[in-house]
Amino acid sequence: MVCGGFACSKNALCALNVVYMYMIILGLVFIFQFGISCSCLAINRSKQTDVINASWWVMSNNTRDELERSFDCCGLFNLTTLYQQDFAFCTAICKSRSSTCQMCGEKFLKHSDEALKILGGVGLFFSFTEILGVWLAMRFRNQKDPRANPSAFL
Repeated sequence: MVCGGFACSKNALCALNVVYMYMIILGLVFIFQFGISCSCLAINRSKQTDVINASWWVMSNNTRDELERSFDCCGLFNLTTLYQQDFAFCTAICKSRSSTCQMCGEKFLKHSDEALKILGGVGLFFSFTEILGVWLAMRFRNQKDPRANPSAFL
């Protein structure tokens, strides 16, 4: 009996099953990574604004203060009356230097836009190398034994 061109030994069957599982796992990782990469590249500025706005109001005051200090900004967006309250409690360095500070929302948008583009590009690159791995695994899994008679498989 022959398994893919090689004699069916216990070790050969185990090796073929390992390669088969590798192909399945790598294929699933490709699908997941490709989807995440495309969504990172496809998210527009208004969706980023919605996510940042929603997460800002869920944060604790300590987290907001720490973000304002580390990004050197005050408040999120000047969309609501809560901006004045955020600005009043702001502890950023820019507030002590001048009466106006850049809004944190603009800095977050700039930073998140750069990060999403980089993550999406790198993710797409590696997802296509994973497809190359699946193709190579399929190719070598179905490889014929070079010592065998080539016309035996026709």
